[in-house]
Amino acid sequence: MLDMLERLKVELKKLKKVAVCYSGGIDSSFLLFFANKVLGKENVYGIIVNGQMVARSDYEDVIKFAKENEFNLIELPYNAFEVEDFKNNTKNRCYSCKKNLMSKIKEEARKLGIVNVLDGKNVDDTKVFRPGNKATKELGIISPLEKTGFTKTDIRKYSKELGIKFWNKPSNSCLATRFPYNTILTDEMLKKVEVVEDYLKYELGINKVRLRVHDKIARIEVEEKDCEIILDNKKNIVEKIKNLGFDFVSLDLSGIKSGVFD
Repeated sequence: MLDMLERLKVELKKLKKVAVCYSGGIDSSFLLFFANKVLGKENVYGIIVNGQMVARSDYEDVIKFAKENEFNLIELPYNAFEVEDFKNNTKNRCYSCKKNLMSKIKEEARKLGIVNVLDGKNVDDTKVFRPGNKATKELGIISPLEKTGFTKTDIRKYSKELGIKFWNKPSNSCLATRFPYNTILTDEMLKKVEVVEDYLKYELGINKVRLRVHDKIARIEVEEKDCEIILDNKKNIVEKIKNLGFDFVSLDLSGIKSGVFD
């Protein structure tokens, strides 16, 4: 019986030449890395969109990783606010934005003569609320990690074995997820979240963090082990957040949660 990497290799070889929707998360990074190993650099393109919904620090890390490995990488400018459901942060936000974004990636792949467009969806992604999955299915995006049975744990395990240095990097998500549905979003609002989260991550060393926004209230979510860091630095944190226009700053005692507004 073939192991998981061998099964993935078989699937990729069937496709011959591919474009990978490259978000920079560990899933698509692993897929892009392994596709290059299996198919050769001349047959693999990573296509990444540069939009407001991605934190700049994450985007820069993505570009650095691709350049270090000499991947073929195409950067597409993307204005998320051209999607009404994104701008109004509706329940359909993820579906509509993903449909628009993936359509642009497919068009770019077509210009390169590539039919097979892949994403990093894994088995775990099918068990939670992911409206974007419907959009990728409608567009015919191929998910080889899901097809060959990879979970997030598997991806991290094999990424470590392959030497991908950020194999254990915490998952991140679109900055719009920090706001309740039906909140009208602006570029300025997303940047405020980014500034605070970058400060908590890179200045205070907290790996997993979300800043949830409820109008003038900023609610910090971290793991229980990191609550003490927040409390030890509360004066500076409160000052930084209030200087961005918030009236109140809170620490969520229930901890960090994915999809809290779903």
